[in-house]
Amino acid sequence: MGWKTLDDMDLAGKRVLLRVDINVPVEGGRVTDATRIERIVPTVRDILEKGGTPILIAHFGRPKGKVVLDLSLRQVLPVLKEKLGLPVAFIETLDAAERHTEEQDAARVMLLENIRFHAGEEKNDPELARRLAGLGDIYCNDAFSAAHRAHASTEGVAQFLPSCAGRLMQAELEALEAALGKPERPVLAVVGGAKVSTKLDLLGNLVSKVDMLVIGGGMANTFLAAQGIDVGKSLCEHDMADTAREILTKAKAAGCEILLPEDVVVAREFKAGAENQIVAAGECPADAMILDAGPKAVERIGNALARAKTLIWNGPLGAFEIAPFDTATNAAAARAAELTRAGQLTSVAGGGDTVAALNGAGAAESFTYISTAGGAFLEWMEGKDLPGVAALSAREAA
Repeated sequence: MGWKTLDDMDLAGKRVLLRVDINVPVEGGRVTDATRIERIVPTVRDILEKGGTPILIAHFGRPKGKVVLDLSLRQVLPVLKEKLGLPVAFIETLDAAERHTEEQDAARVMLLENIRFHAGEEKNDPELARRLAGLGDIYCNDAFSAAHRAHASTEGVAQFLPSCAGRLMQAELEALEAALGKPERPVLAVVGGAKVSTKLDLLGNLVSKVDMLVIGGGMANTFLAAQGIDVGKSLCEHDMADTAREILTKAKAAGCEILLPEDVVVAREFKAGAENQIVAAGECPADAMILDAGPKAVERIGNALARAKTLIWNGPLGAFEIAPFDTATNAAAARAAELTRAGQLTSVAGGGDTVAALNGAGAAESFTYISTAGGAFLEWMEGKDLPGVAALSAREAA
């Protein structure tokens, strides 16, 4: 795949610039979800075991190139120390990092202050990249979630140092390669969400790469309407009808089977426990909204999952945030999890509401891989080159 891992690098006695994503939710100065911190621990430990000194580079929020105290990484420091089980030296400024203080020289792990406090970060300023490179001997990117950004700490610095992927980045890339690069066929993609307009590139790329494509959520309404089906007051982009038809035509030419719901759950109110009914997809009452796929649609998706060897999932099948309109998403997720546990399916999911939906269904732990990368996951599925990944193969390892 062109990029190197920690196994390809000699880290003994080396200072390793480690780009991580620890942009975790914080309320009242306390971390409320440490998942992203927990996921970098294997990389940090591997670097230490191989005799390297990790220098963590990370962003936090959107300070837009200015020092914003409320967005200081100092807030995550206690949890980072706890998860690593090690002291971590916090370095306030790049100037301080360049001075190599006694505290730094004694530290086993260091954390630089929010890299986005520097205006040059998001501009991919070569001078900032050079200064960062001067802090270390090797660059390791473990932040796949930021790999779609050509920033100084994700792309620029890799031009100056031998570079590799960290364990989390490696897992993401290997999972996506298994799902879209060289998958075991048949490949089934599930794409849900509100709007076709936000996923045009995704749909256009997938129909030429997968064997079956389930379209759910509000997007399905747009495809139904494009075929002349009345969807009542449902969320629907009627102005995208021509585009939807073009995607259907492209799918047919590529031999990709499109699965749209043949029955749907409709209601006149969008609220928990709203009175609802199941109708054929073409029989939505004029004053009702389609809020979920129906049982026949779920059965058809289940059969498609049973035929598939590889699954890529992005987005819910209905208004999963509110019961009972989470039924289709939960049922399909449970079936995918069952097949994965049985060793019959490689299942990769990520992006947007997907993780929340699969967690809500109790299925996430059984999937082969769940990406928390959001935008980078989507851009990979769209077939786009990710600057942070491409940069890893730009230089040969030392």
